[in-house]
Amino acid sequence: MDPKLLELLVCPVTKGPLTYDRNAQELISRSARLAYPVRDGIPVLLENEARTLTDEELER
Repeated sequence: MDPKLLELLVCPVTKGPLTYDRNAQELISRSARLAYPVRDGIPVLLENEARTLTDEELER
């Protein structure tokens, strides 16, 4: 994930910052408790495509 692109992207739900999880290929929104998939290098920033983060995942 290009760091400059990551600086521009925000969570579509909260408009908060996203962090990139390279291992899971996901963009993480801690404020929305959602993980958005990155498919073939393209972020899929749709709420219905995101998965809910567990409490354990948020503690990392």
